[in-house]
Amino acid sequence: MQPTEPISLGHRIHLIDGFDMGWAERTGTYVIAEEQLTLVETGPSPSVPYIVAGLHKLGFSPEQVKYIIVTHIHLDHAGGAGLFLRECPQAKIVVHPKGARHLVDPSRLIAGAKAVYQDDFNRLFDPIVAIPEERILVRKDGDTLPIGPNCVLEFLDSPGHANHHFSIYDPVSRGMFTGDTAGVFYPQLQKDGLHFVLPSTSPNQFDPQAMLASIERFRKRELQRIYFGHFGMTEEVEDVYRQVAEWLPVFVAEGEAAVSAGLGTEQLGDRLFALVSQHLQARGIAEQHEVMNVLRLDLQVCAMGIIDYLHKRKQ
Repeated sequence: MQPTEPISLGHRIHLIDGFDMGWAERTGTYVIAEEQLTLVETGPSPSVPYIVAGLHKLGFSPEQVKYIIVTHIHLDHAGGAGLFLRECPQAKIVVHPKGARHLVDPSRLIAGAKAVYQDDFNRLFDPIVAIPEERILVRKDGDTLPIGPNCVLEFLDSPGHANHHFSIYDPVSRGMFTGDTAGVFYPQLQKDGLHFVLPSTSPNQFDPQAMLASIERFRKRELQRIYFGHFGMTEEVEDVYRQVAEWLPVFVAEGEAAVSAGLGTEQLGDRLFALVSQHLQARGIAEQHEVMNVLRLDLQVCAMGIIDYLHKRKQ
């Protein structure tokens, strides 16, 4: 895929498409053009050339980057952090306290991703580069990071998708970089007039109650914008909260029914896909729409997290 022009989101923020998994509008890197040039998310290592190209298109170089913030350390968000850091001699990686050690020693991250993606691991994520401890900056709930004369970012602990997840509040745009906690946004459907979000319930720390509690924290902030890890920005924040809250119990109930019937993750993924596909088709989305391939993969991964959650709940 050829690099595309960074997307201007206003409020001095741009979005670079990293073509995660070879797909457009899958995972992106946000560029906050403040005095301390700051990026949010790197995506996986194959996205790094796209980030570098996008920075150049914006008139920046990697040498100018001061902070690289990762909402959590899943490889589709932070897998490229170590590789990209090699291009950014002035930068530090900003991460949740529970995620820092896994960036220094990514062996468990690699093992977990290989269990999920199996033979596709190398194509999607290789290489995973360890990050020197001295280049890591930890931020916990309530901590801040000044990046410009009129901008102090604030970090909020936001579990639900992962225990090592924080979200970042930007006071200039009154927006929150929510990683995966507020769900996955499907911009492929916008041209069809549909604003569509699903919860991200991937393994192995999915917790629906924690996810709803995190979203309630977002709601109390009276946000004007949500910046998703997958993919893009919306100003329809209340609709995001509503959709995640509506789909979460549906996903869990389907999981419970699948476990009771002795079904595995693949069968649950198929059932979730059938539900979502029917929902979209009832709203005029064709069965052959490009979004269906993305949804099929996402819902298989969601199924793994739901079954893992239900097994842990029994213990």
